Amino acid sequence: MSTPTVRTAKLALADGTVYTGRAFGAPGETCGEVVFNTSMMGYQEVLTDPSYTGQIVTMTYPLIGNYGTTAADQESGGVRVAGFVVRELTRVPSNFRSDCDLNAYLKKSGVTGIEGIDTRSLVRRLRVRGAMNGVLSTADLDDASLVAKARKFPGMEGRDLVSEVVPKKAFEWSEGFGQFAEHVIPAQKPEKHVVAVDYGMKWNILRCLTQVGCKVTVVPGTATADQILAHKPDGVFLSNGPGDPAAVGYAIDTVKGLIGKKPLFGICLGHQLLGLAVGAKTFKLKFGHRGSNQPVLDERTGRVEITTQNHGFSVDPATLPSDMEPTHVNLNDRTLEGMRHKTLPAFSVQYHPEAAAGPHDSTYLFEEFRKMMG
Repeated sequence: MSTPTVRTAKLALADGTVYTGRAFGAPGETCGEVVFNTSMMGYQEVLTDPSYTGQIVTMTYPLIGNYGTTAADQESGGVRVAGFVVRELTRVPSNFRSDCDLNAYLKKSGVTGIEGIDTRSLVRRLRVRGAMNGVLSTADLDDASLVAKARKFPGMEGRDLVSEVVPKKAFEWSEGFGQFAEHVIPAQKPEKHVVAVDYGMKWNILRCLTQVGCKVTVVPGTATADQILAHKPDGVFLSNGPGDPAAVGYAIDTVKGLIGKKPLFGICLGHQLLGLAVGAKTFKLKFGHRGSNQPVLDERTGRVEITTQNHGFSVDPATLPSDMEPTHVNLNDRTLEGMRHKTLPAFSVQYHPEAAAGPHDSTYLFEEFRKMMG
């Protein structure tokens, strides 16, 4: 347990709203798009998800940090969020797996947090006015100065954040599920070779691919189609990642070069890149979908899945070409959540079937990908 000296922190939004609370984690100042996540748990997975790069994340659940942190629950090599906002921070975690409390974890990672503000008010403002840019600071406590900084922040649209989070070189992955998740997907022998294109990928995706019987080679999201095909894969996976999909032109070109060559499966940003590669358009959602309780309808079966989601952009179904068909729809706002090519082996979903954290309703999609490869 760590008990920091009480310090003041402020969160200023671009619309002029300023929230004053108590700082935790590392001191400093950070800019980002302020968004919210509706999960009741999984805060460490949220913190380490590369898709949150450039964002200050607010948790709607009021008590955060109660089970501490552990290296086994990370979804990447470290904390990726720009800042963290909670109603109340638990300073005494209770969990036999915990090896560090949340305050010390963020401090070690150099990430600033704020607690003690009215997160209900903040989330309502973001729902009504949309996700907006903000500044979180323990250094500058002048309201006017902070608001001015928030208004100068460039935001998400048109920004390529993928290049900030991709691995420097290709590597092999062989880790499956640990003892607490072995029941979710029965382990199979690695009989298929998958190249996973990493645009900011969560590690549990790689565990799921391994679990269903895939030998996995991870390549940076900057790889070309020729470089990917040189690995002679049985299939290619397109990962999640941060930022505006329309700004990642090199990745769109790569996906265009892969369609019809190998079976493709995309998640989140990978879904959006597949849509752009076939000629569809993407648009920015008002406040995005972030949480582990989003209902999605599989229109092929009529089955409703409760899903984990984290995205601020969506594929416009009205722009899908005639050879692509929608397969899944969000029951909250009817946005597109999945699609499939009618004649070629390519499909994708906007949500996160690997969960981590979240429900396991959608893990069947990794089995579908495995079967698509033969």
